[in-house]
Amino acid sequence: MKKSILYLVVFTFFITSPKLFSQEINWLTIEEAEIANKSEPRKIIIDVYTDWCGWCKKMDATTFKDKEVVNYLNQKYYCVKLDGEDKGTISFKGNEFNFVDQGRRGYHELAAGFLKGKMSYPNIVFLNEDLDVLQALPGFRTAEELLPILKFLGDDIYKETKWEDYITTVEGKK
Repeated sequence: MKKSILYLVVFTFFITSPKLFSQEINWLTIEEAEIANKSEPRKIIIDVYTDWCGWCKKMDATTFKDKEVVNYLNQKYYCVKLDGEDKGTISFKGNEFNFVDQGRRGYHELAAGFLKGKMSYPNIVFLNEDLDVLQALPGFRTAEELLPILKFLGDDIYKETKWEDYITTVEGKK
């Protein structure tokens, strides 16, 4: 009887605790990432999204749930979610950025700065350890498409190898 109750308790615990089985990306705000970067410099990846963007939701449900992507991002990057239409004030690199009301929607100045005014969603922005933009990558990406890019930038391969040469070697390993 005691064993049955113990099994039931353990079974219930595991069923009601899905986070034990699924690892997630440790998402931060840009302010939190900037602070963390001061004590332990890393590259920063910024997922620029909007609440109404279907492809953004699909990336959250698929690409950003992929075990290999999650593990690599949590190990090598500070990961930031940035709503391209956030209505609040955001501080970054000693400056304050705000929402710009423009017709039906509008945009956030920080997102527009990262994307050089080309507002499309989803968009992934990569910053180096000095908080300078390395690359903005517009559009939906599968885990299979994103992982080589994460490694190319995250492992500093881009400093010595051209993308075309790198991706050829990666595709040859498949």
